[in-house]
Amino acid sequence: MFKQLAIAAATSLALSGGAVLAAGGEGHIEDFDFSFEGPFGTYDQNQLQRGLKIYTEVCAGCHGLKQVPLRTLSSEDGLGLPEDQMRAYAETYEVFDAELDDYRPARPTDHFPANTGVGAPDLSLMAKARAGFHGPYGTGINQFLKGIGGPEYIASLLLGYTGEEKTEAGVTLYENTAFPGGWISMAPPLYGEDVDFDDGHDNDLHHEAMDVAAFLMWAAEPKMMARKEAGFTAVLFLTVLSVLLYVTNKRIWAPLKGKKTP
Repeated sequence: MFKQLAIAAATSLALSGGAVLAAGGEGHIEDFDFSFEGPFGTYDQNQLQRGLKIYTEVCAGCHGLKQVPLRTLSSEDGLGLPEDQMRAYAETYEVFDAELDDYRPARPTDHFPANTGVGAPDLSLMAKARAGFHGPYGTGINQFLKGIGGPEYIASLLLGYTGEEKTEAGVTLYENTAFPGGWISMAPPLYGEDVDFDDGHDNDLHHEAMDVAAFLMWAAEPKMMARKEAGFTAVLFLTVLSVLLYVTNKRIWAPLKGKKTP
């Protein structure tokens, strides 16, 4: 009986390990060094602002960010845009106002417009949708230290085009080493030097991919820094409480400790 249980457990472990490898082996995902990774990581505001510019000038033509309020662009734990710049940026979009029954310039209280013209997916939660095993291989402490994998997948996808193409059922497909199945219908969106940054930062393909991936991570997790701060505060509080409880316990039982019962 015990031998049969041991064999069953070993088989189950092998199958689960195979599932993990299969999930992680859907595409070749590089492990990038993002500033927000790890328990004490933080967003790089300059990088997020560069990512916003790439999204606006390149990605917004096909993809929307309908879950992201425009006012959050001025958040101090995010992009940190000045209020006037955030308002000016919001006005570059038009949204439909049911009360006016017409379009008007967007306000800070509005969200990024949805973009459904070409059927491309919305990017609001893309970094979370591609998290988990789609990131660097491994689970547990590796995922905790290296991140959830979503931005790694996005950057790897943008860098994974090989230049090979094929046509199936009248649709042009592009070979991509990061995309599950190896072929994707989206043409390479970035080639390097697609935008010019005001701070003179490198605009080669690698840096552009990392910048827009970081921005999309913020779009999916705008409160990540607040959650990390709350978690650190909770851990610190529990540590101090544990020490106090230990000391109090020692003092209460000190008079009785070591006494022999009559």
